[in-house]
Amino acid sequence: MNREIEIKFRVANLSALARRLRTAGFRVLTPRTHEMNTLYDLPGEVLHRRKELLRLRKYGSAWTLTHKSGKKTGRHSSRVELETSVGDGEQMGLILRALGYSPSFRYEKFRAEWTDGKWQVVVDETPIGNFCEIEGAPRWIDATAKKLGVAAADYITKNYAGLFLEWKARTNSRAPEMTFKAVGAAIT
Repeated sequence: MNREIEIKFRVANLSALARRLRTAGFRVLTPRTHEMNTLYDLPGEVLHRRKELLRLRKYGSAWTLTHKSGKKTGRHSSRVELETSVGDGEQMGLILRALGYSPSFRYEKFRAEWTDGKWQVVVDETPIGNFCEIEGAPRWIDATAKKLGVAAADYITKNYAGLFLEWKARTNSRAPEMTFKAVGAAIT
């Protein structure tokens, strides 16, 4: 089974982070690309209650379907991740609905992917702020975070749905989803 191990941290300055990544030996794998994500669940939030996630993602023009389960959270977030490419994401969404799933949360971002040849770092520009994810082996994550000037105390192990709920509570926002349009409309 594939296991995703990662941490996130908040990014105050995207340009400064890009400089630190280059200095640490990273290169851009995928430039800034739009990403739209829809989480699906069964009636009664069956997957949510089991701490599972079913996500249909459009990244640029590519679609993927992902299932995550078995979340363990310590200093790093760790989950079993199964993922496959999908030829027609809109049809996949219709298939999921026909099977009884319905969209439970949508979030979007602009993502750039960086690599040092071993593992990956992604930089996400979201409607609720900028974040960086470091994904790889635990020791590599910690060493990379240190190179980037990130302390373990700054690690975030929540997913974007959890971060959005925290942001809504902190800002009293009525935004129904974490999209640029919904968050922008809730602010004005």
